[in-house]
Amino acid sequence: MNKLMKGLMLVLAIFSLNAHADYCIAVSGGAGNGGATFVGTNFTVPAKGACKPWSGIMKTGSTVVGTSVGTACLSDDGKLFTVSLQSTAPEFLGLGVISTDHIELCPLSLTLGCPAHNGQSDRGSFFSGAAVKKTCTASDSLIPSSHD
Repeated sequence: MNKLMKGLMLVLAIFSLNAHADYCIAVSGGAGNGGATFVGTNFTVPAKGACKPWSGIMKTGSTVVGTSVGTACLSDDGKLFTVSLQSTAPEFLGLGVISTDHIELCPLSLTLGCPAHNGQSDRGSFFSGAAVKKTCTASDSLIPSSHD
């Protein structure tokens, strides 16, 4: 295989990894720190003024894994990213209990002009507290076969 072909394959591999990255939001410190981490599987933020579906998992504690679905929208001016999620984890939340979380984040580094409270917030939600975008780790995206 020639060098050009190897280089092209490497670029395509890197692009495919970046194109299918998970998106993580930590609420109240995230999973394992007294809060929850929401992981949007293969999720990218929608274009300004658009919404798109969110599906993935919710983690809290060290062994709790639930499923999450919802909708994520970016404001017309790109200053507010809103995610509304419904999560289930029967062993943790209870049978038939659905956690509803409304998360608002400022995707840009704004000190002024951010519509979310104090820059980032999780409002009117099951997992309440400060919310921040976090870099997903392998353990964030891991879905073990045994969990509660």
